[in-house]
Amino acid sequence: MADPTPAEVERYIAQGLNCEHLQVEGDGRHFFATIVSAEFDGASRVARHQRVYRALGDRMREQIHALSMKTLTPAEWAASAPSATPHHH
Repeated sequence: MADPTPAEVERYIAQGLNCEHLQVEGDGRHFFATIVSAEFDGASRVARHQRVYRALGDRMREQIHALSMKTLTPAEWAASAPSATPHHH
């Protein structure tokens, strides 16, 4: 099986999970996903990750170990947005 592209990983996640914001970066071997979904409300970090794995299903069972995730609810995402936290240099 060919290594998936970040765009493909993004599409897989989006198909199985209702995301407010989704961004996947990677080189075909290692991926980093930022996933914002209301479905994460009230779920632990582990439960959120399991939810994403379920969305990915069998397609990425081989590659899943190479996926790091930042899973946020819309409220957490808003709180962590750069505009909400001014950086002082």
